[in-house]
Amino acid sequence: MDVLVYLIPVSLFLGGVGLAAFFWSLRARQYDDPKGDAERILSSDYDDHPKA
Repeated sequence: MDVLVYLIPVSLFLGGVGLAAFFWSLRARQYDDPKGDAERILSSDYDDHPKA
């Protein structure tokens, strides 16, 4: 049971790091246009295909 003294603060710290990373991704506008990205990847006219 003494190990809980170490595990609980470590887990709270890692949870806080994950939450901070999530909020950073929101502020960096990572989730702005998911529908447009989903449609863009399925279209056949994209720029990086090999030239024939």
